[in-house]
Amino acid sequence: MSIRIRPVLGVVALAAVAVTGLLTTAAAPATGSAVAAHCADRVDRRDVYVPRILSPRAGEVWRSGERVEVTWDVSDPPRQITNRTGSVLLRVGERTLDCPVLAEDFDILRGHVEVTVPNVPPGDDYRIVLFGDSGNFSEPFTITSEP
Repeated sequence: MSIRIRPVLGVVALAAVAVTGLLTTAAAPATGSAVAAHCADRVDRRDVYVPRILSPRAGEVWRSGERVEVTWDVSDPPRQITNRTGSVLLRVGERTLDCPVLAEDFDILRGHVEVTVPNVPPGDDYRIVLFGDSGNFSEPFTITSEP
């Protein structure tokens, strides 16, 4: 059995050529081909829907325990929405709280959902996060425990 030692540079160059060849071959379907048309059609069917949250508005004050309505604009949805099942979470600062979930399992095209304001520390950096096809945030608002 013989062992041959090859220079590292040669191996790296060979690997780079092989990888470049694979990437070039895999990444270049012909424009106007049936494959390109199929891919374009599939992208169209995966439209992301990010409706603008209408309420709560900036500066609005919610009290822990009260029932409030979260609303969003559904006036211009895409033809095909990937996920129409919505959920509403609370965000404070840069952190989205996964507990408690304020609302879930509703149709995102409904445009509104009623939630109970959770018992959280008072603050003025809360936001609503609307999940469905994507996640988007409301303007910052305040939660207080005072009546």
